[in-house]
Parts: sequence; structure tokens; C-alpha cells
Amino acid sequence: MAPESTPRRRRAGVFDIRFVIAGLIGLYGVILTLLGLFRATDAELARGDGLNINLWAGIGMIVVALLFAAWAHWRPVIVPVEPASDDGD
Repeated sequence: MAPESTPRRRRAGVFDIRFVIAGLIGLYGVILTLLGLFRATDAELARGDGLNINLWAGIGMIVVALLFAAWAHWRPVIVPVEPASDDGD
């Protein structure tokens, strides 16, 4: 068979750094949201001037994580795949 004239290309997939960042921010966002829903005390609300800071920060982090994941999905990183050489290098 004749070698291909154009190199093959593939997506970076899960190894794209934007998916890693989205996962970490999303995990922290879920933790903060759960803390804001179930562990908010009157003292914490008083320190936040009546605002449940953990809840709102967690929701914001989840939104940012979803935006990162959407960005990585819609604009994927294309990795060129080099053809295997037969000269034993």
C-alpha cells in the first residue's frame, strides 16, 4: 500500500487541559454548593452579611466548569498523528 500523503489527525479528548480544569473546578463547586445548602450556620451567614457565600460561590464554580467543558467540546485540540516509520528508529 502507498503511504498516505496527509498525516492523520485526532482530538486530544479527555487529556485536554480544559477538561481537567473543568473537572477540578466542578468538584470544588459541588462541594461548596453542598456545604452552602446543608452546613450554613447563622454565624456564617452573619459573616457574609446575610449572604450564603458558599452556596453562591459553588453555583458560580459549577457554571464556570460547564463553560470550560463546553469550550473544550466545541473547539477541540487537534493532535497530528505521525505515521509509524519502518526504518527502526
